Amino acid sequence: MAAASCERYFPGRSSYVTGSSAISAADFDIVAVECPTGRARMCCLPKLTGEHRRARRRAGRLPGLLVAWSLGDGPQCSAHVLANAGVPPDYTGQEDSHRRCFVQGLEQDVGEVPRDGGRRGTEEVLPCLVADGIERGLERESLLELDEPAMERDRRLELDEPAVELILCREEGMVADGDELHPPRLGSNASCRRRWTGTHEAEARTNTTLDKRLCFAYFSSIAASSSSAPSHRRLRLLPYRSHATPTSFSAKCAAGSRPGPAAQQDDAAPGYRLPPKEIQEIMDVPPNQSYYVSPRRDRIMFLKRRAMPPLSELAKPDKVLAGIRIDPSSNARSRMSFYTGISVHLLMDDGSLGPEKVVHGYPDGAKINFITWSPDGQHMAFTVRYGDEVSNGSNLALWVADAESGQARPLFKSTDIRLNAIFELFVWVDNSTLLVCTVPSSRVDSPKKPLIPFGPRIRSNEQKNVIRMRATKEMLKDLHEEELFNYYATSQLVLISLDGIVMPVASPAIYVSLNPSPDEKYLMLTSVHQPYSSIVSYKRFPRKVELWTVDGRFVREVCDLPLAENIPIAPNSVRKGKRLIRWRPDMPSTFYWVEAQDGGDANVEVSQRDIVYMEPAEPLNGEKPQVLLKVDLRYRKISWCYGLHALVYEYWHKTRRTRTWVISPDCKEFSPRLLFDRSSEDAYSSPGSPMMCRTRAGTLVIAKIKTSEETYILMKGLGATPKGSVPFLDLLNITTGTKERIWESGKEKYYESVLALMSYCPECEIQLNQLKLLISKESRSEATQYYLSIWPDKTEVQLTSYPHPYPQLASLQKEIIRYKREDGVKLTATLYMPPDYNPSKDGPLPCLIWSYPGEFKSREAAGQVRRSPNKFARINNNFPLLWLARGFVILADPTIPIIGEGDQEANDRYIEQLIASAEAAVNEVVRRGVAHRDKIAVGGHSYGAFMTANLLAHAPHLFCCGIARSGAYNRTLTPFGFQKEARTLWEATDTYIKMSPFILANKIKKPILLIHGEEDSKVTTAMQSSQFYDALKRHGAPCRLVILPFEGHRYSARESIMHVIWETDRWLQKYCASN
Repeated sequence: MAAASCERYFPGRSSYVTGSSAISAADFDIVAVECPTGRARMCCLPKLTGEHRRARRRAGRLPGLLVAWSLGDGPQCSAHVLANAGVPPDYTGQEDSHRRCFVQGLEQDVGEVPRDGGRRGTEEVLPCLVADGIERGLERESLLELDEPAMERDRRLELDEPAVELILCREEGMVADGDELHPPRLGSNASCRRRWTGTHEAEARTNTTLDKRLCFAYFSSIAASSSSAPSHRRLRLLPYRSHATPTSFSAKCAAGSRPGPAAQQDDAAPGYRLPPKEIQEIMDVPPNQSYYVSPRRDRIMFLKRRAMPPLSELAKPDKVLAGIRIDPSSNARSRMSFYTGISVHLLMDDGSLGPEKVVHGYPDGAKINFITWSPDGQHMAFTVRYGDEVSNGSNLALWVADAESGQARPLFKSTDIRLNAIFELFVWVDNSTLLVCTVPSSRVDSPKKPLIPFGPRIRSNEQKNVIRMRATKEMLKDLHEEELFNYYATSQLVLISLDGIVMPVASPAIYVSLNPSPDEKYLMLTSVHQPYSSIVSYKRFPRKVELWTVDGRFVREVCDLPLAENIPIAPNSVRKGKRLIRWRPDMPSTFYWVEAQDGGDANVEVSQRDIVYMEPAEPLNGEKPQVLLKVDLRYRKISWCYGLHALVYEYWHKTRRTRTWVISPDCKEFSPRLLFDRSSEDAYSSPGSPMMCRTRAGTLVIAKIKTSEETYILMKGLGATPKGSVPFLDLLNITTGTKERIWESGKEKYYESVLALMSYCPECEIQLNQLKLLISKESRSEATQYYLSIWPDKTEVQLTSYPHPYPQLASLQKEIIRYKREDGVKLTATLYMPPDYNPSKDGPLPCLIWSYPGEFKSREAAGQVRRSPNKFARINNNFPLLWLARGFVILADPTIPIIGEGDQEANDRYIEQLIASAEAAVNEVVRRGVAHRDKIAVGGHSYGAFMTANLLAHAPHLFCCGIARSGAYNRTLTPFGFQKEARTLWEATDTYIKMSPFILANKIKKPILLIHGEEDSKVTTAMQSSQFYDALKRHGAPCRLVILPFEGHRYSARESIMHVIWETDRWLQKYCASN
């Protein structure tokens, strides 16, 4: 393109300076101008003579050097691009033997060029390289002019041979030339190799973080024989389009369109796919609003949520330190879900909701988090995030809203104060004051990783310590990461009033917990400090607990616990020293804690495992802590009831024994009395849990219910029965232990559950005839709705009226089925069938069995029913039910009990019991005539994926194929225990080997689909899926591996979830329905 044409796109500019040389526009063919963020970019090909081009082709080099200028992004973007292109940081230019251009660039080998006169050669990717120093660019409106029909002649350019096809990748995803999708193929340069995901947010898996705002230009080299005649091809100039008009493949997916026929047929093509339309429509249903009741029970807040986030949110750069993911742009946890809107309703005297008050005043499109009522319910505090491109944490702000008017405003008047939300961000100290974690004003730029390491990484155990703990991931690796952890996690505490007055409190530290006393006089501050560890998360770092007054006076240090690297892996093992330090919610400023008497090791036999202590914030001289209770099992928690009584819970995992004690903390003459002593596995005998109410200070205590005769507490439970769960509400006399059922769910049609106590009577007893309850009600065909139940008549006032989210499945059929396995153990499952399906007329259908094994200590507990036939089938959180829309029968959550009675270890008979349970489930659906024996697939997530692989290895006759998501398949790679297995590999070698389907990869002949998140935080799991796939492939098993970029153990991005569903549907249609 001539210089005049160059000036058309960049008016007044005919040459640009980069490095030390001027490059004339006449030396280049301009092939694209792109502006996804308002910054112009120009990609050029140097004009070379035909002789030079042919010489370069013979040498196996691309014909020319791609140069791209980035306007306004600065040298930081250049550094990102160059690093991802494999260019050393000190690289200043490249000399060409024919032409000298001092540019920041790179040439790549393309391999052997065909000599048979074919039109296409090796496809290769050139990174988009950046040269800075350009001062003038195009506005977005100017680029949009390229869409005008009059500019058609400028969109198609004649290029000299060899031609190129250009594919640009923008924020929405991949842009294709015409209707055909052109995936790039990567060259041999290892530093450039990246996994293609269909969006430019697909960061290269290198040590360099990619700036997600950059564009990439991908070129497909078309080499011809040197003897062929020169030819020309037309290159379409892809114009910039507004994000409101999706043009890319991913954007069309987001808009609800489906891939073209070619894309559907080519299963090997890269990029994200969409499932069939009938499944898309179900998955894209927006979620219901969340609710949040005010402390005084006079208002209900409804919080709007979005559906699945885009992949671009997961792709944002973050730091993974000490077991947490940090978003540097907001100084908060990364990948946080958020709310999009807040509304408040006053609860009227008749129980109905008053007019909606929409909280307003914050920026449009803000992401809302950390919503908290003030203790009196007159205000709400929350954070908003906006402008994610800001990198210093200033895009996270604390706001407060008036509950009456809905008007919101920022709380801090100064924009120089930045929030630190890595751990607990803020708490209400009283009705008008908040304690907030902020970034210290002295903090400057984040530490840079040195080019030369501090030294070798050294781990030593010369002290012969026995550290028996399960392997963990994402821990601190070196001194640089320790510096980063200190940098991001350190906070300066400040007290701020609603009128904006700020007062610093205590010294900067890494505060992980903030707890004001109920009387609003003291602050309990918990922080972690060095020395850190490379094998445990921040939760086990040295921990200090201090008491301060709200006016900034240091009171005392409660404890300073050392690093806890050696907590045993046995269940019920805990940290040494004081733990679970809490304020008593029914006292002004008294706190309590627990100390283990067995050194925290559950393997040690002692008569008393834990002692619960209590003392005031400022004890008198010589005053010793009061012993509340000594327990023989492991302490779990206390529920307080205004000093008169408290319930103390203890538990022991090995025997599944749980006990509940009644104590009177303020009456030393009262002896602890055992209230419940039962097995935690026995769902039928569960007494439920006490209902709580708010004090004036906003703390939670057990509600006291007054009748004409006695004072009771309310116990709510799930009500498991042999016929299904029937939630209940009981009056319990904790003095005598007697109870009376005063409410229970309907049994015929609806499933009802008590959610919250809506009566407000702080520091006094609630009259039974004035009881108000928030309940939920649902059925098989009706979505969950909320009601207010008003006593004594138990009048129900409906508060919500949500429509059926997927009316196309409103008449689905659901049944709780019961059957037995070969050894007589009773099993249950939930059978779902498509609407209008009749087995006797329609015959058996393809079936998907989706499950997750569980461990039990008794056959009786394993056979209990813990589900209800009347619950609404919400599909968003239950992927398998999607295939009801595809004509499948779904057997959901069939019980797969792995039983180890007495001293038996359950996993020693894992395989036998797994096969027996699966065989019983298959036989039952076949016996009922709803499933074809040759068309039954099995699947599961995590431990369910492990189950799936084992079933295909040990019982291939039962299933036609399997779907395994986020599984671990080689137990020798989890040598220090897994699930509830407390033995190590060296203590139970045979069990570990026998349970590992990886060892039996040569036995698996049925098709298996493996899916895994690339950034699964659970140790070794993503790698395990890859290794398992390699083993299966080497033995010729039909298998497929899908690795999801940026996803963890569970998947969240819309692109990922839709693609997982597409893969699963393809697998089921190919290997099950068509079997």
